Amino acid sequence: MTGEPSETEKTGRVTDRAAGGSATDAAAAPVLLERSGNGIAVVTLNRADRRNAMTTAMTAAWAATMGQLRADPTVRAVVVTGSGSAFCAGGDLEWLQVAPDTSVAELRTRMIGFYRTWLSVRDLEVPTIAAVNGAAVGAGLALALACDIRYVAADAPLSAPFTSLGLHPGMATTWLLPEVAGLAVARDLLLTGRVVRGEEAVGLGLASQCLPGDAVLAAARTAAERVAAAAPVATRLTKLALAGGGHADVETALRWEALAQAVTMAGADLQEGLAAQRERRSPRFPGP
Repeated sequence: MTGEPSETEKTGRVTDRAAGGSATDAAAAPVLLERSGNGIAVVTLNRADRRNAMTTAMTAAWAATMGQLRADPTVRAVVVTGSGSAFCAGGDLEWLQVAPDTSVAELRTRMIGFYRTWLSVRDLEVPTIAAVNGAAVGAGLALALACDIRYVAADAPLSAPFTSLGLHPGMATTWLLPEVAGLAVARDLLLTGRVVRGEEAVGLGLASQCLPGDAVLAAARTAAERVAAAAPVATRLTKLALAGGGHADVETALRWEALAQAVTMAGADLQEGLAAQRERRSPRFPGP
């Protein structure tokens, strides 16, 4: 997590493999974006030498990547993973080393921009899946929690050791952890800073499944394929219905579902789904 960044890294460039980026570009770019013809996009944090810590360049590249995905109507599911042995080691040390005379107001402005950039993955209308191939620490854990679904490597350490560094938790961890796993788990992990792995992470509700490290990305891709094969309008509306912990009460849920289901009933996707069921074939949903 130390050392002078290269000129390529300073640009914050994202390399899109589907757009024909060269092997040299891919090796240097801090974020890789790979798109497939079935609507699946895979975003890879690509600084294995820094355990995919969130450097300034990677943060800029992440913002550019999220912008590309938001603007692409063909994307139906997004997988986020890390290169090398880590998912994301959290904020780079450069974010913690500040001048002694830096004011609280300056630091607040800096950090809230950083948080919002990384949490912009939550703004994507399509489902997002974290393939946690290795360590997810601090803000790196928050990034995984910000995704809709998580698959973790059995030996991947997950932790939020903010207070042991003298820091209050950041990047909405005090909201994301309770949303994903409940308040009791959030208190446990945030106050003790302890590390959890594999089956315990699944048992606590932090992940859907744990697998051998080399199988995590494949499992996430398989889940993304299931998502991408479903009706895109219904999928996006379902994600929106569940945003922010779901509806405030059952009446709000009923009102939302009466409208959202009516929207999908009036669309072409339902007719395709019914026809596919009658003809005993896989549906080919046209989407919006």
